[in-house]
Amino acid sequence: MSTPQAFILQAKTRPERADAFEAFFLRHVAASRAEAGCIEYHMLRDRQDPSLFIFYEVWASQEALDIHSNLPHMQQFLEARMDYLEQDFEIRAIDMLSPAAAGR
Repeated sequence: MSTPQAFILQAKTRPERADAFEAFFLRHVAASRAEAGCIEYHMLRDRQDPSLFIFYEVWASQEALDIHSNLPHMQQFLEARMDYLEQDFEIRAIDMLSPAAAGR
């Protein structure tokens, strides 16, 4: 049985690029959610600091995450990310302690 891979990613954008980052990345959310190994994929924006974006992702396995990371739309994003970000991503691996919402 595969172990789900879950993480929270924080993206701190340059304040003047926050809206552009949102528009740029929102296009990737639907594509990511449509992938076979995607269990949860959420893009969130902090209300107190609108230049801070938080991503919550759960993938069915490390293989599914690797496939996702190597798809053309994600490679495009990874290459362009520093045009928007103040600093590179902060990524925290997490363990899911409750079932995914998609399993309802």
